[in-house]
Amino acid sequence: MKYLTEPPASADLVVIGGGVIGAATAFHAAQAGLKPLIVEARPALCTLTTPVAAGAFRLQFDDLEELTLVRESAELFLHFREVTEQDRYDLRVRQQGYLWLTTDQRNAERQRALVARLHEWGQGDVELLTGDEVRHRFPYVDENVVQARWRGGDGFLDTTQLTFGLVHGSGAEVMVDCAATGFVASGGRLTGVRTTKGVVPTDVAVIAAGPLSGLLAGAEGIDLPIVTVRRQKLILPEVPPHAPMTVDEDTGVHWRPALAGGWLLFTDPATPESPPADNVPVDPAFAFQLLDPTSPFSVARVVPFWRAVWDRGAAPWLLQAGQYTMTPDHRPLIGPLWIEGLWVNTGYSGHGIMLGPAGSRLLVDLLTGKAESNPFAPGRAFERREPPTL
Repeated sequence: MKYLTEPPASADLVVIGGGVIGAATAFHAAQAGLKPLIVEARPALCTLTTPVAAGAFRLQFDDLEELTLVRESAELFLHFREVTEQDRYDLRVRQQGYLWLTTDQRNAERQRALVARLHEWGQGDVELLTGDEVRHRFPYVDENVVQARWRGGDGFLDTTQLTFGLVHGSGAEVMVDCAATGFVASGGRLTGVRTTKGVVPTDVAVIAAGPLSGLLAGAEGIDLPIVTVRRQKLILPEVPPHAPMTVDEDTGVHWRPALAGGWLLFTDPATPESPPADNVPVDPAFAFQLLDPTSPFSVARVVPFWRAVWDRGAAPWLLQAGQYTMTPDHRPLIGPLWIEGLWVNTGYSGHGIMLGPAGSRLLVDLLTGKAESNPFAPGRAFERREPPTL
């Protein structure tokens, strides 16, 4: 990794965006023999949406193509130092599992159907637990829980270490405080990327700017099928350190151990779209929505110890906010755009940490001609799906 203050004379590949998707794109491009340049608008890499993510991975998806990607990403996570050939950055992977709880018999039936499908897809380590079995393994779970699905191999990782480890492993050149503002083309082919520090001559560029990707593409009249939705995270010093990611599947509220406490996360399905933002404001009401036991989205609904947290009085907390970059079918956009040489890698709809490393490998394989099949092409027909729980 080498920081530049001025644009180079040329670049094999310009990656626009210094979060996990840009880092993974640069890493796989370098693996394919290209010399990538990462341009990041902010003063440092990994400072917009990536550090606000849940920092977790799971092999429990309802879509086989996405499951295939996250399986590949998980292999990278579990063998990170060997794959990246660096020992400076450690993901600190903790395989503490994902536990999805339900109090509703209809959701229990959906869980059974999903687990059966996962078993058909070769994911036989996903278990169904009765309410009593759940409480035997996880005594903090409430009596109203009737069933759960569980995989002990799912887990947590450090998203900042992931991003910097990928960049370091790529040997990429990096320009920070350098916003991409548009593109130069001739005869329908890309010839350069315009930035606030000058034009970078290149034949290939990848838009991997998360929630800002649509704005950049729009500057060239390209309408990406994405919207942005605020996603908040509540940080509290209250979570049992060995608990799994615990999900109320009926509401979508979830929490996990992190740092010296835990993170509570939730995107209300009623959250409206919002304009892409470089700095996303937080809403203090979010904390009460999750902590107040009278709220329909309270974490105490299925885990009573959160009621005790509330009763003791407000613990010190911190709120963070980022944005999901959502597509109509909640699957990423990976592939070429309408200017030859311009590509996109975005729209992971809340799953960028889990799917992004493998999705970026797919993009580079498409770019280099190693792959032909691509279920995530930007011009595909979109079948609308329900928003993901997380």
